[in-house]
Amino acid sequence: MKLITQPDDGIAPLLVAIKRAKKTIDIVIFRFDRVELEKALAAAVGRGVVVRALVAHTNRGGEKRLRKLEMSFLASGVTVCRTADDLTRHHGKMMIVDGELYVLGFNFTELDINRSRSFGIVTKESSLVKAASELFQADSTRQPYDASHDHLVISPETTRKHLTKFIKGAKKELLIYDEKVSDNAMVKLLRERVAAGVEVKVIGKVVPAVAGIYTAKPTRLRLHVRAIVRDRKAAFVGSQSLRRTQIDGRREIGIIAPHSKVAAAIARVFEQDWADAMPKAEARDKQVAEEVAVAAS
Repeated sequence: MKLITQPDDGIAPLLVAIKRAKKTIDIVIFRFDRVELEKALAAAVGRGVVVRALVAHTNRGGEKRLRKLEMSFLASGVTVCRTADDLTRHHGKMMIVDGELYVLGFNFTELDINRSRSFGIVTKESSLVKAASELFQADSTRQPYDASHDHLVISPETTRKHLTKFIKGAKKELLIYDEKVSDNAMVKLLRERVAAGVEVKVIGKVVPAVAGIYTAKPTRLRLHVRAIVRDRKAAFVGSQSLRRTQIDGRREIGIIAPHSKVAAAIARVFEQDWADAMPKAEARDKQVAEEVAVAAS
């Protein structure tokens, strides 16, 4: 498995993959504004690659852009499918190129790639690629998806089960990127991990605040990723926050990487982001501690 870190790696890993494609490209889109990627996909069609795009039926404020993108893709020979409207959002971001799977926390946009902290995981593991391909086919044809892979994390089918197990497995440390952790069961689970002696740090926020969970607001970069590092031995990266709607009510795509090198790489980035945010984080932690003490008195 390989890690893509944004904004450090930029658009290059995606462009290189598309330009090297020889047979097939399947891409799942929620937001898209990168002209370079659109041209590269059209060029792939021109050299005989079968390119299929699964485009979200809606997103906040950008539905007209999605329909315009569909028309542009069709004009260039891309096969276009649109997600069903059965869920609140089809929010996943994924690409499969010649048997290589890209699960992304970021959209195919300038804002997410160049100006936001985010990650993506790249793997050739055949069982994961197969499971992701089956998901693409099911959503493209609006058929039920049989989510069965332990490391492909899909909302609403398996996110709650897989991330509950993942978090419960923490023995020493959890490092979490999440704009808003608010699902009651997940907050309770984190509270239990703290009580068990696990150090929990969140870049983002936890609602309601929990004594012993340290939080920091990102200061240098916009946050657009959901990632968890467990004991620096395994990591989760995906599009779903630990919020009830994103766990149970939307199409979200994530992946668990049981690889210490990937986990350690994300942890290093987390440590730098945490250090950048520490002055504000310390002030917030003090305030939370005071609020908890008042509530308990």
